Amino acid sequence: MGKATGFMEYKREVPKERPPKERINDWLEFKNKFSEKAAKIQGARCMECGIPFCHSGLDIGGMVSGCPVNNLIPEWNDLIYKGKWEEAVKRLLKTNNFPEFTGRVCPAPCEGSCTVGLNDPAVTIKANEYQIIEKAFAEGWIQPEPPEKRTGKSAAVVGSGPAGLAAADQLNKLGHKVTVYERQDRIGGLLVYGIPNMKLDKKKVLKRRLKIMEAEGIEFITETEIGKDLSLAELQGGFDAVVLTGGATKARDLEVPGREADGVHFAVDYLKANTKHILGDQNEDYISAQDKDVIVIGGGDTGTDCVATAIRQGAKSVNQFEIMPKSPSERQPDNPWPEWSKTLKVDYGQEEAIELFGSDPREFLIMTEEILTEEAEGQKIVSGVKTVKINWERNDENRFVPIEQPGTEKIWSADLILIAMGFLGPEETIIEKAGLEQDQRSNIDAEYGDFKTNIDGVFAAGDMRRGQSLIVNAIDEGRKAAAEIDQYLS
Repeated sequence: MGKATGFMEYKREVPKERPPKERINDWLEFKNKFSEKAAKIQGARCMECGIPFCHSGLDIGGMVSGCPVNNLIPEWNDLIYKGKWEEAVKRLLKTNNFPEFTGRVCPAPCEGSCTVGLNDPAVTIKANEYQIIEKAFAEGWIQPEPPEKRTGKSAAVVGSGPAGLAAADQLNKLGHKVTVYERQDRIGGLLVYGIPNMKLDKKKVLKRRLKIMEAEGIEFITETEIGKDLSLAELQGGFDAVVLTGGATKARDLEVPGREADGVHFAVDYLKANTKHILGDQNEDYISAQDKDVIVIGGGDTGTDCVATAIRQGAKSVNQFEIMPKSPSERQPDNPWPEWSKTLKVDYGQEEAIELFGSDPREFLIMTEEILTEEAEGQKIVSGVKTVKINWERNDENRFVPIEQPGTEKIWSADLILIAMGFLGPEETIIEKAGLEQDQRSNIDAEYGDFKTNIDGVFAAGDMRRGQSLIVNAIDEGRKAAAEIDQYLS
């Protein structure tokens, strides 16, 4: 624990972020670190819980409660309070391969189940994690550590997102020869093309970790799609085991009139094209929001990233549509601790829109009925969106369905529409060609815990197995799948 009475003496404080007016002018990370003195005080707020729910990683009410990788949070909070930073990073790395990623982009379900949070604001677990790993890099404590011995066994990892990188890292540490295949031109999957640079710096943070993994003996092969450029059977012929971690990249589409018009894009394509542009690629697929009225359809993290990206590109206006109701400002009785708190959160993109345009860009309980178009040089281009307000009501089968509210139709001006409605599951090229079995949600059928598919020697982990989820869940699955693969190879 930290200081015995720290949670009573100190209030929660978080590092100040760069001001919105400043950060919208660049693509640099907007988060800052604590001072070491401030971090020590926040570590002191961690109390000696009888049961530290923060690292439980339980599924409560269909949502994760506590840390899925079971970070030893009270231990490293105590260590930073005592100034034992090198020991703190050792404890942190015992459970998390990439705290520099989760310390930046994880929504921190650990904080939602913090015991202090029963009565006061939770311990700043995420900020403490970020502080520990960045101090470790700054001090030179994070260095390549290749395995002393090799087992003579080999494993192929398909996909280089957080699940794939975690599996590769673990398997390599165990002495197996690991090769990671990525269909994109850069390694990182979701980390490189799904998360904007202002949340996770590609050149500084991601490249830093990948260099270490390469120095430890992991081989990375880009622009090779398994199921297209190389069959799964061919891959099996060259390796003793294969783990599929290709993510859930099939975007949910918006099926309304006008969808085919020029100016309507999936959010993932928009964000990817922008990242490539920032990284200096000559990118024909670049999509700019400059001087445009932008509509983002979808209220999740990806939608927020689109809002923030459009603002930095110089959008004239940005609105974000959310079909669900507005969350309450305080935790409700039917959402008790230690469940994830379903309260209204104003994320960085909304903060920036409020600063720039004077109001929250989100519209709740709204449904898109039609994308309006006009003709230009023989081509249909976006001119607006027709929406209607809805309520959620139970139907005859006792299921909630959206009911349109008469008289609430509205026309919105739009030059660019970004669809950020989530993902349906993995793309099926490799699944169909290899004969992999799928579950009811179209994910690869593999049980959590053993991660085995119906093909001997082939495993699946991360979003490709479980569906769209958190980065920290992907790291957890990659780590656990690696342990199962190690048993198989042994």
